[in-house]
Amino acid sequence: MNFEYSDEQQQLADSLGKYLASQYDFEKRKAIINSASGVSDTAWATFAEMGLTAIAVPEADGGFGGGAVDLMAAMEACGQALVVEPLLDNIGLAGRLVAKAGSDAQRAALLPGLVDGSIQLAYAGLEPGRRYALAPETTTARSSAEGWVLDGAKCVVFGAASAHRLIVSARTADGVSLFLVDPKAAGVTLNPSRTVDGQRVADVTLAGVQLAADALLGPQGGALPAIEEATDFATALLCAEAIGAMQYANEATLEYLKTRKQFGAPIGTNQVLQHRMVEMVIFTEQARSMATLAASKVDTCTDARERARAVSAAKVKIADAARQVSQEAVQLHGGMGMTEELKISHTFRRLTMIAQRFGDADHHLERFASLT
Repeated sequence: MNFEYSDEQQQLADSLGKYLASQYDFEKRKAIINSASGVSDTAWATFAEMGLTAIAVPEADGGFGGGAVDLMAAMEACGQALVVEPLLDNIGLAGRLVAKAGSDAQRAALLPGLVDGSIQLAYAGLEPGRRYALAPETTTARSSAEGWVLDGAKCVVFGAASAHRLIVSARTADGVSLFLVDPKAAGVTLNPSRTVDGQRVADVTLAGVQLAADALLGPQGGALPAIEEATDFATALLCAEAIGAMQYANEATLEYLKTRKQFGAPIGTNQVLQHRMVEMVIFTEQARSMATLAASKVDTCTDARERARAVSAAKVKIADAARQVSQEAVQLHGGMGMTEELKISHTFRRLTMIAQRFGDADHHLERFASLT
C-alpha cells in the first residue's frame, strides 16, 4: 500500500498547517476554549474557504466527492493543533448521513450550506446508560397527524450548541429511523458542557417534539446501516486526527529531551529515555499504518463486515498507541507535563478522549471478534 499523500492532499494539509500555526497557536486556542461559545467562527469560515467542509460532500451536492483518504492529512494537521471546532462531526458524521440518506430536497437544503460554512450539523446518537450502542432504545418517534412526535434523551452531542440542525436517531415502530430536528424547536432542551480536552458538547432532551413528515431522513425503520457506515467513516477520520496529536507529542518530547539538562548534560543522552522515545515513535508509525488501512477501507470496501473489521482493528491500535504515547510524553516531561501552561498536557487529554470516542479498545476488540 502506498502511504504517501497525493500532491493535492499534501498541499491542503500544508496550507491548513500554516494557517493553524499562525492563527490557531496554543495561546489562541486557549482563548477560543475560554470564550462563551468555545469555538471560533473565524476558524470555521477559514476551514470552509479552504474546502475542508466540501471534500467529502458528493459533487452533485456542490462538494468535491472525496473520501477519508483525502481528508487524512488535513485531520492530522487538526490533531497537531488540537482543533476544537466540530469539523469531524460535520463532515464525517452528520454531513455523511445527510449525503447518504437524505432526499433531494434535504440535501439541497443542507449540503450547500455545509460546504460554504453557513450551516453546521450535529449528530445526536448516543443515549444515557447505553455507552457505545448505535441503535437507539429510549428515544422514540411516533407518527401523528402532523408528522412525528419525538421523545427521549441524547448525551455527549458534539457541536450541538452551534448546529443549525440536529440529526437524531430514534426507535420507530419498524426499526431505527433518523430525523432532522431544529435545536430551537419547542420541546428541545440543550444542556451544554465541556469535555476534558476542551471541546463543547451538550446533552439533549426531547419532550414531545413535533416534527413535520419531511423531517424523516432516509427510509423509515432502515437507518441503522447508514448510521454504522457514517460512524465507521468518522472513526477513520478520528484515527487520522490521533496520528497528528501523537506526532506532536513525539516532536515536543524529543525537543524537551534535547534541551532539558541535568548534571550538565541533556537528559536525552540517557539511553533508557532514548529507548522510551523510540517506542513512542514505533507506536505512532504502527498506528499510522492502521489508520491508513481504515481510511482506505471506508472509501473503497463494499462489504460492510470487512469495512467494520478494518475500522475496529485500527481503533484498537489507535487507542493503545494513544495511551502509550500520551502517558510517556507526560512522564518524560516530568511534573511540567501536567501543567495547564504546557500544550503536552492538553495533547494528553485529547488523546485520552480519542481513545474513548466511538468505542474504546475493549469495545472494538469485541466487535472485531464478532465479525470474524
